[in-house]
Amino acid sequence: QVQLVESGGGSVQAGGSLRLSCAAATYAYWTMGWFRQAPGKERAGVGAVNRGSGTTTYSDSVKGRFTISRDNAKNTMYLHMNNLKPEDTAVYYCAATDLYLTPLEMVVSDFKYWGQGTQVTVSS
Repeated sequence: QVQLVESGGGSVQAGGSLRLSCAAATYAYWTMGWFRQAPGKERAGVGAVNRGSGTTTYSDSVKGRFTISRDNAKNTMYLHMNNLKPEDTAVYYCAATDLYLTPLEMVVSDFKYWGQGTQVTVSS
């Protein structure tokens, strides 16, 4: 059973930081990504990373504030979130695919495997 396990969500004040983790329990995926969904909005890409090359991409709304890192030996991906804003409040999902996505884009339908989601709440 394919499994992505997320951790690290929580509540923080604006300007604060959080780190999310996503562990792939059974498989090493070629491309992994983070998505988020706020109430009443569609799920949207936050950032993604390709295994091997380490190529990353970010949405404009988080560029310069969020960073993805990946520990291939542990099959774990991290999302380092700094200078958080209230508009970052959402459920954050880890996602993965067996495909090596190039160009690296965050299209929901390209990602086959999903975590359960973790809530991030940023208060003003």
